Amino acid sequence: MGFGSTRGLTLSGVEGHLVTVEVQGSDGLPTFVMTGLADPACRQAPDRVRPAIGNLGLSLPARRWTINLSPAGLPKTGSGLDLAIATALLAAEDHVDAAEVARVAHVGEVGLDGTVRPVAGVLPMVVAAAEAGVREVLVCAADAREASLVGGITVHGVRSLLDLVAFYQARSAGLEHPLPVPDPPRPRPAPGKDLCDVVGQAQARWALEVAAAGGHHMLLVGPPGAGKTMLAERLPGLLPALGESDALAVTAIHSVLGVLPRGDELLTRAPFVAPHHSASMAAVIGGGSGAVRPGAVSRAHRGVLFMDEAPEFRRDVLDGLRQPLESGEVVVARADRHVRLPARFQLVLAANPCPCGGGPPRGCSCAPMRRATYFSRLSGPLLDRLDLKVGVGQVSRADLTLGPGEPSEVVACRVVEARERQRRRWRGMPWTLNAEVPGPVLRQGAWQLPSRDRRELDERLDRGTLTLRGFDRCLRVAWTLADLAGAARPGRAEVMNALTLREIQEVKVA
Repeated sequence: MGFGSTRGLTLSGVEGHLVTVEVQGSDGLPTFVMTGLADPACRQAPDRVRPAIGNLGLSLPARRWTINLSPAGLPKTGSGLDLAIATALLAAEDHVDAAEVARVAHVGEVGLDGTVRPVAGVLPMVVAAAEAGVREVLVCAADAREASLVGGITVHGVRSLLDLVAFYQARSAGLEHPLPVPDPPRPRPAPGKDLCDVVGQAQARWALEVAAAGGHHMLLVGPPGAGKTMLAERLPGLLPALGESDALAVTAIHSVLGVLPRGDELLTRAPFVAPHHSASMAAVIGGGSGAVRPGAVSRAHRGVLFMDEAPEFRRDVLDGLRQPLESGEVVVARADRHVRLPARFQLVLAANPCPCGGGPPRGCSCAPMRRATYFSRLSGPLLDRLDLKVGVGQVSRADLTLGPGEPSEVVACRVVEARERQRRRWRGMPWTLNAEVPGPVLRQGAWQLPSRDRRELDERLDRGTLTLRGFDRCLRVAWTLADLAGAARPGRAEVMNALTLREIQEVKVA
């Protein structure tokens, strides 16, 4: 009876997993039996693979075929195991060498005509194959360049099952059968948004520089048209390019979501994600009723998550941000598994002073209760996690005469210098930015500030007007201000400035 075995790959969240695909042909009524916690899309693989093999003129006897996906306790999702199942069936019928296919991993969807089609999440799946010791992987030709971003593994691209059979038959004969890899057009990078486009708003521009330098979260409050969105959109242009490991993680998340531009390069710029205020909890935080998918917070990993009109978001969505803001990850719990999704992002919230957006000189037409209800959606625990709270005033005619401000390139240079000081300071630690430093590290030991410099913080902590979390975040901002100023340590001036930036300097409504 025919037996074939090979390697396949599947996803759980944004992590790839190696799967052993075994097929066994036996006497009995012609059918396919699949074991191993396959979801509906995966269970339908035999319905695609069998006619595909027949349409290519290859024989597949009408038997009882048992397909086992191991480890059996790992949920398998999507159509990416089609190619591995087809390869195992071909090996069971001696169309390809069973010993050769057993050492190679396969990922791709199979069409009824035998074509191999791309699937989302190839990059993290190939990373998992490389970490498991696999040295070769066959993928759809359209996914070959993305898979080649992983070092230490040889990638072969196939267009159809005929390519796969020819490849293994040539290898069995001691020959190499080159597989064509298409050269997709490189997408043109979109022109960056420059900070010099923002008119006026000197205070907000400075706060944006502080946020970029230390990785701090911020809130922008001001009337419509003041420039809140323009400021937030220019924050990624102030951030340095991603390192190799961060670039690989960000690219993997975009690959899983199917939004990775076709090409052969890692995403090295900090992502900018701005969900609509009607987005659901699953869309923002991650999850879903079927396979667990990353949300906006994961897509913004190592970049910026901008939530415009923040009070219009659902309260549970906003409060769902609290845990990833602290831990840098989202843990989605299911009855059969826990999935961890990376979510180390900078949060930027923007809000009007009230529902009507009133502010000087227009005034507000909202009833006091409506105004209070509007801003109460931003809960105290969420606001306590924001380091910078900045008022953005209405642009005046006088601001138009000041001319353009500093371009992003100049500000980004100062940000890079400040981050380099942080990197040297925290060398050997599991963090590199001031915003990530645990509070106890800054409150005691070598990094503790003298009591005369933090007196105002101590007094507010004693009065209960400042939480311990707020105390720690003020210290982090103070260190960032010192880094921007080129000082070795923050003094009383930096601490007072950090405290001022933490208080909502919102535009007062009439």
